[in-house]
Amino acid sequence: MKRITALVLAVLMLAGTLGLTAWADDDAPQMKKDLVVLFTSDVHCGIDQGFGYAGLVAIRDNLKKTNHVLLVDNGDAIQGEPVGTMTTGDAIITLMNSVGYDIAIPGNHEFDYGMDRFLELAKKARFPYISCNFNKEGELVFEPYVIKEFDGVKVAFVGVTTPKTITSSTPKYFQDDAGNYIYGFMQDDTGEGVYNAVQTAVDAARENGARYVVALGHVGNEETCAPWTYADIIANTTGIDAFLDGHSHDTDQVTMKNKDGVDVLRSACGTKLGGVGWLKIEAATGKLTTGLYTWDNAVSAPELLGIQNNASQAVKAATTALNQKLGQKVAKSAVDLTIYDPEAVDQSGKPIRIVRNAETNLGDLCADAYRDQSGADIAFVNGGGVRTSLKAGDITLGDILKVHPFGNAMCVVEATGQQILDALEFGARNVPGENGGFLQVSGLTYEIHTYIESTATTDSNGMFTGVTGEYRVKNVMVDGKPLELDKVYTLASHNYMLKNGGDGFNMFMDCKLLVDESMLDNQVLINYISGTLEGVIGQEYADPYGQGRIVAVETAP
Repeated sequence: MKRITALVLAVLMLAGTLGLTAWADDDAPQMKKDLVVLFTSDVHCGIDQGFGYAGLVAIRDNLKKTNHVLLVDNGDAIQGEPVGTMTTGDAIITLMNSVGYDIAIPGNHEFDYGMDRFLELAKKARFPYISCNFNKEGELVFEPYVIKEFDGVKVAFVGVTTPKTITSSTPKYFQDDAGNYIYGFMQDDTGEGVYNAVQTAVDAARENGARYVVALGHVGNEETCAPWTYADIIANTTGIDAFLDGHSHDTDQVTMKNKDGVDVLRSACGTKLGGVGWLKIEAATGKLTTGLYTWDNAVSAPELLGIQNNASQAVKAATTALNQKLGQKVAKSAVDLTIYDPEAVDQSGKPIRIVRNAETNLGDLCADAYRDQSGADIAFVNGGGVRTSLKAGDITLGDILKVHPFGNAMCVVEATGQQILDALEFGARNVPGENGGFLQVSGLTYEIHTYIESTATTDSNGMFTGVTGEYRVKNVMVDGKPLELDKVYTLASHNYMLKNGGDGFNMFMDCKLLVDESMLDNQVLINYISGTLEGVIGQEYADPYGQGRIVAVETAP
């Protein structure tokens, strides 16, 4: 094991080291060893990716030979892969307990399985969750900070969670049964609520003897998160020595001034355990430095180096249990659900795929799931994201994951009728040919007049630029009424399309985002089938060609 640990550290790449010096009184206690705070963020269930939890433990255990070491997580640990989704986070908390985390803060995706579930998981954790701004009706849910002592030297850790959590998880999880918001994050348009919460926690920690104060943030650097980014918080507070951050998946190492003009270190470590961040406090000088260990290889550290420890054993147990769970029967279907034409075959006798150029019953089911789970007026699912058919009979979790294997996350935006029409036109531009962006729909119906040549245009990158001629998509009806081009509708789909312009659908990228990545696409489908449909897909989905939502008109009237 010593050989493997040394090999792990030999391949680490140290990047972006930053340093500051803090001085203590001559008669104050002194640490006998340096303190290293290792931090992870946005692991998103990547338990065997990058360094993996096994590699993380190897780093921690090796550093402990000559240093005090503390291990913290900055949020978004329990969502992002089937091992989290299929256990609603339980497997990840079990693994984090096994790894030996000392502190964690909630990220926005800790709430994706519902408020009650997260609070249940937090109780199971053998480490404290902290947050100075996560509250229920004004009362903090967790302690705002925790103090750890090393050779008599007190180091405080203050947690802060982005107020964007309310929309980047599921808004209803923060409401009571009457739709009133009872949970919040001290959010306001000025940012003062968060700044005051952080400052209050920092001041209290100092009053309780903390020589160093480290902020653990899940706030990030994205402009859409203003006024609650790490830079906003540092610039409007005092007393923080270092800010270890997550949420935006960046790896930036920054030094910036606080409200009093004092330098503060900010460090981030990326996602999926591709990076492990560190903060070092030198015992002799009080100097603080931050940096990043990175693993850029396609093969994970545990696999390539053969790391064996308690974490590798726990990961193996979790993945074995996952494979068993994927084989469990979770629903039944009375009908075959297809992505293929049930009759036509190609020249080699293979079934012809139609989900990318025509309506299918599985396309209807997947789109209905998005509309049902989001409450939106309309839902779109790209045909290229519906990957395999479902046979009548028992359906396993693994079957559902094969339908939606990409891990896209549900979003809801406000879109005009014109934007919706443009999207339908763009998706139908190749019909009768295939297009991965062909739109399966819920909440509306439309016709594709295929005798009209498509005039949808794109730029050199394949992104939509407009329609220069007559629309081939006609007679669009929303809930039985004609689509109004100036009206604003709520539209559900996934981040790939609505936020990232996937398949060239850039018309929604500047739309107002109502729900931001609230749950994975396979979870959307699971919840719809197991909940709304009560575990049985019935005769309403019997027709393999769907329910008549999309009609091809081949000749001019």
